[in-house]
Amino acid sequence: MAKEKIRVYARVKPLGRRQQAGIYSVDDHEKSLSSLEIIVPRDLADGFVNNKRESYKFKFQKIFDQEAKQDVVFDSIAKPVAECVLAGYNGTVFAYGQTGSGKTFTITGGAERYSDRGIIPRTLSYIFDQLQKDRSKVYTTHVSYLEIYNECGYDLLDPRHKSSRLEDLPKVTIMEDPDQHIHLKNLSLQQASNEEEALNLLFLGDTNRMIAETPMNQASSRSHCIFTIHISSKEPGSATVRCSKLHLVDLAGSECVAKTGVGGHLLTEAKYINLSLHYLEQVIIALAEKNRSHIPYRNSMMTSVLRDSLGGNCMTTMIATLSIDKRNID
Repeated sequence: MAKEKIRVYARVKPLGRRQQAGIYSVDDHEKSLSSLEIIVPRDLADGFVNNKRESYKFKFQKIFDQEAKQDVVFDSIAKPVAECVLAGYNGTVFAYGQTGSGKTFTITGGAERYSDRGIIPRTLSYIFDQLQKDRSKVYTTHVSYLEIYNECGYDLLDPRHKSSRLEDLPKVTIMEDPDQHIHLKNLSLQQASNEEEALNLLFLGDTNRMIAETPMNQASSRSHCIFTIHISSKEPGSATVRCSKLHLVDLAGSECVAKTGVGGHLLTEAKYINLSLHYLEQVIIALAEKNRSHIPYRNSMMTSVLRDSLGGNCMTTMIATLSIDKRNID
């Protein structure tokens, strides 16, 4: 597997009934990349002498427009990473975007129709399907589900989650062994021997997530959630066990604090969210630079957890979700 840079995709969310569309266009004609152009018309209220930029262009590996279906998104984005994990490498897929731009829908999916399943259920389905076909090795799969809320980690699969308050639960802490491998204390690994068991664990974890209503989004994810599929394989008669893992990450909604009009604990949440997203951005920029020797993984809990699955010979894919509503264009 060639060492490759982080792949970045974009997905435009369909507009709601009351939203006004911003002006944008997608250009797929270039050889390898698609470009998205966003037009911000000048406001006459700003006067005639107004040399504000009107056009902004961004390049992505591929852009999924409003009509894109969940299966197409999965095939382009998550399937190559899942294949890479089945081959014994680590991989990460994460969704990044403003609150209300469709991250959770892309990663987990909608509950109404079976065809609305998101990246996690489709990946589980694909992985178990492949493992059943491969009779040459003995596979074991485990699942973990970590929530990072205000820079503290919690186990979403902890059975005590339902009955206790968040602050009463044991916090997940990061331990490092002499070989610099990361171990997460208080994070349970649940064995899942088939797709159904894994989906039940996903459903259990989703029920325990921190969600709050913000002025921007009725059900805004207030925490980063990392759903990890651990696969270990062993050839019959061999003592060598190969381990790989796939992180599927639903980041909390980033937003401009001024625009949301939040205060109190929602404001604290927003600060933590924006800060940890900033550290993730720093790590990704550092990984993209060829000659960087130091990558700042230790700045936040999330980058520490994802450390062995970002960069190097791992496959990392990001999907930027965009809400092309006039108010959000900025």
